[in-house]
Formats: sequence, C-alpha cells, structure tokens
Amino acid sequence: MRLDLNYGRDCYPLELPDDWDVTVIRKPSMPLSPDPVLAVRNALARPVGASPLAQEAHGLKSACILICDITRPVPNGLLLPEIVRQLLDAGMRPDDITVLVATGLHRPNEGAELEELVGDPWVLKTVRVVNHFARDDAAHVDLGRTPRGTPVKLDRRFVEADLKIATGLVEPHFMAGYSGGRKVIAPGVAHRDTITTFHSARFMAHPKADNCILEGNPLHEEQLEIVRMLGHVLAVNTVIDEHRQLSFVNYGEILASHLQAVEFAQRYSRVPVGRRFKTVVTSAAGYPLDKTYYQTVKGMVGPVDILEPGGNLIIVSECSEGLGSHEYADAQRRLIGFGAEGFFADISRKQFADIDEWQTQMQLKPMKAGNVHLYSGGLPQVDRALTGVNLVDSVEETLQHCMEHGGDHALAVIPEGPYVVPYYQPA
Repeated sequence: MRLDLNYGRDCYPLELPDDWDVTVIRKPSMPLSPDPVLAVRNALARPVGASPLAQEAHGLKSACILICDITRPVPNGLLLPEIVRQLLDAGMRPDDITVLVATGLHRPNEGAELEELVGDPWVLKTVRVVNHFARDDAAHVDLGRTPRGTPVKLDRRFVEADLKIATGLVEPHFMAGYSGGRKVIAPGVAHRDTITTFHSARFMAHPKADNCILEGNPLHEEQLEIVRMLGHVLAVNTVIDEHRQLSFVNYGEILASHLQAVEFAQRYSRVPVGRRFKTVVTSAAGYPLDKTYYQTVKGMVGPVDILEPGGNLIIVSECSEGLGSHEYADAQRRLIGFGAEGFFADISRKQFADIDEWQTQMQLKPMKAGNVHLYSGGLPQVDRALTGVNLVDSVEETLQHCMEHGGDHALAVIPEGPYVVPYYQPA
C-alpha cells in the first residue's frame, strides 16, 4: 500500500504492508470553483457586511492591501489583479496603492520569492509591493493598549491608508484557532512589542489557544480588539482544498467575512475519528510550510487528540531552510538545556516573550503527549540536535519498530498535515 505525504514541493512516498490496519485521515471532498477568476469578481461585488469594493474605493485616495508571507499558499495571483484593477478603475493612482507583505516577525520575501508570492507580474510592475519589518520602531503607529494590556503598534502604511484590505487563507491554526482575517493584521503587520506580548506564555498556555477554537481563545480575542481599534477594515478570505485549488472566496467587513469563511472551512478541516492510535504518521503540509523546522511544529500539534498517551508520532518535513530564525534556535537550546518543565518555568515569568520562543512552547504539547519522530532530508546536521525530538532516517523502518513494540498494527496517516485537524469522537 502506498500513500503520498506532503513533503517539500513533491511528496514522501510511504510504503506500508497490506496487512496493516491503516486509517487515512483527509478532508471530506470539497466543492471547487469552476471559474476562480469569476468567483473572485463575484465576491468583490457581493460583500459581507460592507459595500462592493468599487463603492468602498470610490473617492478614496490610497489603499493598502495585506498579503500573507511565503509560508502560506494563498492564491495571490488570483486575488491581487482583480483587487488592484478595481481600485484603479475607482480612480486611485498606482503610486497610491501598496501591497504589504504581512511578515510578522518572519524574514522578508524578496527577489524571485517575492515574484512567486505575488503571483502576477502585472501587479508587481503596477503598484508598490513592500515587506513589513516588525523591528522598525519608526515604521509603526502606536494605537494604545487593549483591555488586557497588549501594546498595539501597527505598520504605518496600513494604519494611514484610506482603504485597508487584508487578504488571506482560512485554515486551522494551532494558536489562534484559524488563520486569515484579523491574524493578517496582528501579528502580520504588528510591531515586535505587540507580537511578543500576546504570544507570551500566559496567552499560549491557555487551553483554548488551540486549533479550530475561536470562542474564549485569548489570542483571537486580542486580535479582535486590535481590529476594533483600527476602525473600518475589509478582507478577502479564501479556502483551498488538498490540491491547493480554490473552494471558497468571500469579501467584506473583516470580522463578519472571516467568520463566514471559518464556518465554511471547519466543515472540512475538522475530522472526527472514532478511536485513538498508538502510532500516527503526519506531514508538515509540504511546501511552503515545511521550509523550516519552526513551521513543522504545527504538524506535530495537529494530531495530538488522536494519539494514545505515550504513543508514537512520526512527521515528515523537508526543512529546506533549516531550523528557522537564530532566536528560535536559542529557544530550542534552552529547551534542550532546561528540559520541558524548566523551559516552561523560565518563559512563564516574562511579560514579553522572546522572539519565536512561543513555537518551542507549542512543541511541549506533542512532547508531553508521546514520542515525536522526525524525518527530514533538508535539515542541516548542525540543527538536528536542536529539534528536541528523535531524528529518523527511514519512516518505514521507524514504523516497523513502533508496530513491533506497540503490539498494535493500527495506524493513522494524515497526508496533508496541519491543514487537517482530527479529533477523537467515540463511535
């Protein structure tokens, strides 16, 4: 039996014995748009809680369009040309339209990577396309604090634009419940002080800071407060299937349109499973998400609810860019040095998180649940010792060992990784 796991730009061909009891966990079949360009055009004309984009832009002088960075497979080449053309038709000058890459605290996207991200050469030639830099103090506007005390500093180019539009992909997110919408603003174009406050241990340790949970999720609630402080913001939301084809697109007021997109996405991304497994195999979703070990942690957290306590979780991730930022490497060194309990005790004392240590904190979840094994053909040798998990050279050999010692030939396989969130629901 062969199953293809998302891995890099291709797949990892997983070969399994025919006599094993294999449960493959995928999204249900999703409807696809027969004409994606027309679907985008119709969405912009039929808004949720707003006016059609052409009316929203009429008489305004400037616009800022947020796009996610390279870690998200958003169909920007489909969305941006139609949005930009409607703004130009409404009377805006090309020089007054900015496409801003919402990097958060990730690195900028430049050169050929930026061309790939934008997905349309006409857009690149016609309007300004720039990156957000969260560490540039002067590039942000201070809007005050949320009721929880989070300092709200956002990219000046977005705050001061007459028309503010966030674009994104709505999918499960292991901290904020779902990606897209308000998340493209914070952390997307937020200052480091904003990001490191609501990514601190007190937020991240909350039981509702988890996949597919919005109600009561403190990260989501902070993001809502930040959007309210901004005023009128629009959004274009997309949902794609396992093969990155457009299944859903809408447009409108950012909070209302995002919730509608979440309602659609959760029908497919949350998958009930009638038992727990001693062995689970998953992926980090393939390119572009599995470019770093930092992003790989999302794939580890997703299946925790269907893993038997003390079971084996095996994940494949190319990690073509290695571990991630140097700050993340420092956090992983502290995890190795302090141990899981010592690391958590250390970060719990801080008001501001150190950059990227929240990902190390999230790795504690699968480490507590069972034994994590990583197959990665791209992770440099120097980074392998900092993962904190067991590195393996063969998924098949590791599986054989797990089955022989676990006494159970039942196996769960999640080819798409964190884009599918299985949850235990007894039959």
